[in-house]
Amino acid sequence: MKNIIDKEQYLIDGLKSKYIGDDGAVVGDTIYSMDAFFEDVHFKREWMSLKQIAKKAMLVNLSDAIAMNAKPQFALVTLSIPSYLTLKEIDVLTDSLEKTAGFYGCEIIGGDTVGGDKLHISITIISKSKKPLLRDNLQVGDFLAYTGELGESKKDLERLFKNKKIAKKSKFYEPILRDKFIKKSRKYLNSGMDISDGLFCDTNKLLHINGLGIKLIKKIGKKIGLSGEEYEMLISFPKSHHDKIMKIAKKTNTPLTIFAEVTENNQYFKKCLSHHFKI
Repeated sequence: MKNIIDKEQYLIDGLKSKYIGDDGAVVGDTIYSMDAFFEDVHFKREWMSLKQIAKKAMLVNLSDAIAMNAKPQFALVTLSIPSYLTLKEIDVLTDSLEKTAGFYGCEIIGGDTVGGDKLHISITIISKSKKPLLRDNLQVGDFLAYTGELGESKKDLERLFKNKKIAKKSKFYEPILRDKFIKKSRKYLNSGMDISDGLFCDTNKLLHINGLGIKLIKKIGKKIGLSGEEYEMLISFPKSHHDKIMKIAKKTNTPLTIFAEVTENNQYFKKCLSHHFKI
């Protein structure tokens, strides 16, 4: 298993808090989540406008709350601001952050600013949920499925590295959050998480937490399995709820692909590349 779980998961496994292990920490009916969005790690300035950078930074943070069936309420934003940014450019950043958060009913209530050589954004989201969707209730016999069409983020990232243009509505720029689907289907789901590190890696995490394995129903190629930063949903549900889930997917215009069945054996995806550290 050590050759499957990356350094991020190793670090998480080493922490002692009982609240660690999901897209956010559940404390009562409140969920706390946080993600960083750093220049030259998650994006390059020449790839994205300031408006796009701020929007994606907020969306990937809101994704954690939505993945847990939570309603985002407040955000704390920390910015590392390079000296070359003008006041007008800072206004563009803050305006995009506020509008994106506001679309999901979330208000920016504070944070911090520091000077730096590069543009870095770190956001904490505080959300509420009466019935959060967690990772640790995977059951033997469940179907595993993912929302949306995977692969676009990796394909467009490779194009950007080759100095080629990508579509303005590419999911690399603007992830699609499945809030309506998760809200309507929550009572039929056993577990779930968002797909930030690629289907291979995130399925491995889900299986690792539950000590279970999978039997593939659908072959998954590298273009799909290794595409990180998709921010689609990885979900599990009992076979008996198949028709209900598919009906909700259709009603909410959510493409849904069932690709595996959960088993007791320890079968993982063998090919998983970390998007945080080089192994």
